[in-house]
Amino acid sequence: MGVLNKAVQFEHIMIPAEKQFLQRNKLPDSYLESANRWFAPLVAEFSEALTLKSPLIIGINGTQGSGKSTLADYLCTMLGEHKLTTVSLSLDDFYLTRAERQTLADTVHPLLKTRGVPGTHDIALALNTINSLIEGLGETLIPRFDKSTDDRHLEADCDLVSGAVDVIIFEGWCVGAKPQPEAALAKAVNSFEQEKDADSSWRNFVNNTLASDYQSLFDRIDKLIMLRAPSFDTVFNWRLEQEQKMIARLAEQNEADTSGVMSEAQIAEFIAHYQRITEFSLEEMPGRADYLFQLDSHRQIISYAKLGCA
Repeated sequence: MGVLNKAVQFEHIMIPAEKQFLQRNKLPDSYLESANRWFAPLVAEFSEALTLKSPLIIGINGTQGSGKSTLADYLCTMLGEHKLTTVSLSLDDFYLTRAERQTLADTVHPLLKTRGVPGTHDIALALNTINSLIEGLGETLIPRFDKSTDDRHLEADCDLVSGAVDVIIFEGWCVGAKPQPEAALAKAVNSFEQEKDADSSWRNFVNNTLASDYQSLFDRIDKLIMLRAPSFDTVFNWRLEQEQKMIARLAEQNEADTSGVMSEAQIAEFIAHYQRITEFSLEEMPGRADYLFQLDSHRQIISYAKLGCA
């Protein structure tokens, strides 16, 4: 893998779709400058790739708060300017319902009540959704998950996509992740695992599920983008920012139900569930991601590498 520390720079005049993208995501103009510098070449490349395979499924991996959903929206926006039909899917939207996770907690391990790790998603639903988008024989329901209530939206509140699409963007914190070797599971990675998974049964269940059901889903990905955080330590601050944005959004909507909103202490415990897979992915995935963007602690891209580029 060759590392390209400089991207092509060019004069750019903002178009209406880009202005709408910035407004929709409440972003400064500087984000668009960076996005067009680093990501615009991907849009051109993906458009050309469609002559060989359609639809194209693009995976985006990144820790919580790394900018996955923003990148997904940017790609959808700019691919749309190429007259391509796109849809953005988030692994988060395929979480099991709160009731289903409670059943897992009662029958497998109490920690599975908390959404996030492999084993807490409806993989069959994700595969069926992708297959439906590929076949394009009718309307496809796009599931949505409401983190403020920690439960799935009602179908009446979800989007419908008609017909086939050209590009599917699929983003998530563990999209494309691989399971750890069994020997690596013996030792706890943090105090959370030491206290709440002393016999390692939870992490073994998660790893085994990732090794089976999830690989059948991730195998559908044609191109994998990684937004690589500098370390797991950065994730807490990024996740805290996400929570603050959600609180602001709920306030704007005069939403009374904030049962899913977390305190700083709850966030710290919440992300501890993710540490093992996140750290392994930060170590293992860069060698096989098709496009690797190294981020600093402020989410600025400091280097870019493309698989197979010398």
